[in-house]
Amino acid sequence: MTWLPEASAHAGRVDILLAGLLLISLAVLGLVFGLMMLNIIRFRVGSRVPVSEETVAHKSWRFEIGWTSMTLAVFFALFIWAARLYVVGFQPPSGAIQIYVTGKQWMWKVQYPGGQREINALHVPLGRPVQLLLTSEDVIHDFSIPVLRIKHDVLPGRYQSLWFTATRAGAFRFYCTQFCGIGHSRMTGTLIVLTPTEYAGWLGQTPASGSLATRGEALFIRNGCSGCHVSQPYAPGADDTGRAPSMVGLYGSEITGADGRRVRVDSAFLHDAILHAGPARGDEAAYATRMPSYRGVLGEEDVAALIAYLQTLSPARSSGMGVSAVGVREGN
Repeated sequence: MTWLPEASAHAGRVDILLAGLLLISLAVLGLVFGLMMLNIIRFRVGSRVPVSEETVAHKSWRFEIGWTSMTLAVFFALFIWAARLYVVGFQPPSGAIQIYVTGKQWMWKVQYPGGQREINALHVPLGRPVQLLLTSEDVIHDFSIPVLRIKHDVLPGRYQSLWFTATRAGAFRFYCTQFCGIGHSRMTGTLIVLTPTEYAGWLGQTPASGSLATRGEALFIRNGCSGCHVSQPYAPGADDTGRAPSMVGLYGSEITGADGRRVRVDSAFLHDAILHAGPARGDEAAYATRMPSYRGVLGEEDVAALIAYLQTLSPARSSGMGVSAVGVREGN
């Protein structure tokens, strides 16, 4: 067992970055304090080194500029390295299995594309990209899996996305690392990494009340969404009924926001549209009805099911964005 066990390729890159930052920081610290000690010893009381006003006032601007420029360049390079690693962590590859994780005082609720659910446990296949869509039902939490070197704040009413590819089978702990109340210390769980065969077997043996998308379709109908959103191919500003845009082909497309900017319709966009009646769109005036807010009507688990269903209405786009089309098939 290594001093810092790792179970993902991302973990190795993070460790290299931290090791580089530590070594460079120690080198700078040693140089600064080394020069300080050298001057303390050299110009100590009783030293025979001649000290004059000209010696004390002498400065080398070349040395000062060179020293400052060198350290600035080194730490700026570290910043670029870290920023790139951070950005990559939010761009899941195509075909990633999408799993919904909801934080609630004081537990983690997990939903799989096939309809399987569990609490404080997360099963994933070895060597397969997995995208986690994180949200909270109450307060701010923080989802952390140290062995994977991933960690992110989980905010109420918003989706946060992380992805990873497990490279080591076994059971590993995950935690809430943001103080969230008196039961914060109990808000832990276990990540179980299985081989692809074992994972398929686990999905088949775990009870599921229909797939997540199937449940979302029922919610879509039961909450009256189908009364406004018809099943015609999506085209901004154009609809046969004039009531609301179609959901077919909407996920993964780009629309024009109220500020004129192009916005990609992803899981976070749909989440906000369902719970917060937004974000606003530039073509709202083309429709006879305005999207109401379902905050307080639908829970986070219901919203996850609705989004899973809406993804199935855009199979071509969703498969290219790393959504759960493949995962749904595995769960059946």
